[in-house]
Amino acid sequence: MSAAAGGLRQLLTAAVTAGAAEARAAVFGHALNPTGKRAATKLLRKKFIGEQLAQWYPYDIKRDDPLVMAREEKERLAKLEMLKRRGKGPPKKGQGRRAVKRNK
Repeated sequence: MSAAAGGLRQLLTAAVTAGAAEARAAVFGHALNPTGKRAATKLLRKKFIGEQLAQWYPYDIKRDDPLVMAREEKERLAKLEMLKRRGKGPPKKGQGRRAVKRNK
């Protein structure tokens, strides 16, 4: 009788372990591979490269439209001018923090 009980216990343990593994895979999005055979899941998780990557992202019209680029450049220069008037702009060449440290 103990041999049958041990077999039943092993069967139940295996079923519970398999059920827990399936639930864990479903919750966390893992690929379940109980047989251990080679699968393409690792390959499918890799990042796109080259042409596939270019196809994934939509076409950006901002890069080709000179009016959009000119407006952005104008906004950037206006912001820089405003910062300079407040004294918060970038320092002149050779007057930055590293140059001040060197003179001490």
